[in-house]
Amino acid sequence: MSRTRFFSYRSVLQAALLAAGLLLAPVSQAERIKDLASIQGVRDNPLIGYGLVVGLDGSGDQVRQAPFTQQSLTNMLSQLGVTIPQGSNMQLKNVAAVMVTARLPAFARPGQAVDVVVSSMGNAKSLRGGTLLMTPLKGANGQVYAIAQGNLLVGGAGAEAGGSSVQVNQLNGGTIPGGGTVEQSVPTTYARDGVINLEMNSSDFGSAQNVVAALNKQFGPSTATALDGRLIQVRGPLDPQAQTAFISHVENLQVNLPPARARVVINARTGSVVMNRTVTIDEAAIAYGNLSVVISRQPQVSQPDTPFGGGQTVVADSTQIEMRSDSGSLQRVKTSANLADVVRALNALGATPQDLLSILQNLKSAGALRADLEII
Repeated sequence: MSRTRFFSYRSVLQAALLAAGLLLAPVSQAERIKDLASIQGVRDNPLIGYGLVVGLDGSGDQVRQAPFTQQSLTNMLSQLGVTIPQGSNMQLKNVAAVMVTARLPAFARPGQAVDVVVSSMGNAKSLRGGTLLMTPLKGANGQVYAIAQGNLLVGGAGAEAGGSSVQVNQLNGGTIPGGGTVEQSVPTTYARDGVINLEMNSSDFGSAQNVVAALNKQFGPSTATALDGRLIQVRGPLDPQAQTAFISHVENLQVNLPPARARVVINARTGSVVMNRTVTIDEAAIAYGNLSVVISRQPQVSQPDTPFGGGQTVVADSTQIEMRSDSGSLQRVKTSANLADVVRALNALGATPQDLLSILQNLKSAGALRADLEII
C-alpha cells in the first residue's frame, strides 16, 4: 500500500514538474514559410511614365508656372496631325502634367491589367474628373512594358468660395484600377537545376535553422541548407511542371519560430514607443522632472490723476515670465520578466510619452534595458 502511494506521489510530482517546465519554456509561434520568406527571382518591377490628364474643371496647370504642360500638349497634338501656330498662348486650365507609376508583377503576360497611380507634377489644384491620355510606362532599362489610360479615381474632396476653402484628403493624386495594360513580360527565373533559393524577410539564424529543419523533416534529409541567416537553398524536382506543386507545399509548411530579438522602436517625431514581447528591464532607480516656462501678458490701463489735467489714457502690456520645475523624485523600477511587467513598471512612473523617450534611452545607457533601442 505504501509502495503504491509512493509511486502515485512520484507520478504527481513528475506531472507537476512537467507542467512547470511547459509554463516556463519560451513561447513559440507557428507561421507559414510564405509569410517568412520569399523566392529569389520572384519580384515586382517598378514602372514609370509621363503623361497628360485632360477634362479637368478649370483646376489644371497654369502655363506660367508649368510651361512643360503646354510643350507636352503641343508635341502630342503635332503627332496627331494638329499644328499649333508659334507664339500661341494656350490657356490650359483643363490639362495637367502628371507622373504615372505602376508595378509589373512577376509572371505578368501581355494583355494583363495592372493598377496605376497618377500624381500631379505641376500646380494643378485638383485631378478630380480627369482622364489620363495614353501613357507608355517604362522600366529601369528604358523599354516600354505597359500602356496606361483611363479615368482617374480621386478619393479627396474640396470646395472653395468667397476666399475660403475646405479640403479633405489629397486632390492632386489618384488611381486607375486596371488602367495599365502589359505589353511585354519580364523573364522570371526562380530555379536552376532544381535548386530554389528562399530569402528570409529578416536575418535571423534561429529562424533560418528552424525553416531548414522543417523542410528536411517534410521532404527528406539534405533537402534544405542554410547558407547564412537569410538565404536558404532548397533542392526541388528537376521537372518544371513538378516545381510549381513543390513550391506550393514549401510555402504552406508551418514552422515554429524562436522568440524574437528584444527591440524597442522609438519614433522621435510622433513620440510613439513600440516594444515586442521579449523586452525586459532590470531593477533600476529613475529620477526625472519637467521644466516649463510660462509667459503671460496682461494689458494695464494708466489714466491721468485729474479729469482736466491734459493727460491721456495709455494702455500698456505687462509681461510676466515664470519658470516652473516639477520635483523629480527617485522612483524604483523592479525587475520585469515579461512585457506586461515592463508596461506596468513604466506606467507606475507616471511619465509623459516625451519623458518616456528619455527614460528608455537612459535605461539602455545604464544597462537596465534588455533590448535593442532603435530610433526612427
